[in-house]
Amino acid sequence: MDLRPLTPRYIVSPQIAVDDVPALLEAGITLVICNRPDSEVPPSHQADAIGAAVRAVGLRFETLPLTHQTMTPENVARQRDLVESADGPVLAYCASGTRCSVVWALGQAETRPADDILACTSKAGYQLDGLRPTLEQMYKG
Repeated sequence: MDLRPLTPRYIVSPQIAVDDVPALLEAGITLVICNRPDSEVPPSHQADAIGAAVRAVGLRFETLPLTHQTMTPENVARQRDLVESADGPVLAYCASGTRCSVVWALGQAETRPADDILACTSKAGYQLDGLRPTLEQMYKG
């Protein structure tokens, strides 16, 4: 498992497995968000399997499958709301962690300068410089 914090409260990772769930509990994660559509993975890694394992150890699990087409303002707001409603650190996962980073970046864009957002994603290993024009346009200072 490859946990990459963007902030102390928001961590992203590539696809997780059922075997990773005990480590999430030990890491203090309180909410797991699956941003990966089930069509991309075998049944053993689909949201139902991961969600059952996450819930079995007492953690919260939510699904918000994202693709290029579903990275809408409504889904960005939903992801931000899920994170804000969590009792502690959140792990969001997808294939590589990039979608989870993009949805977070877009959710921060109105209140944080693009340089700050891109520094967080870059430090975690996600180069999202192509988002800069969008982030700058969305920023309301």
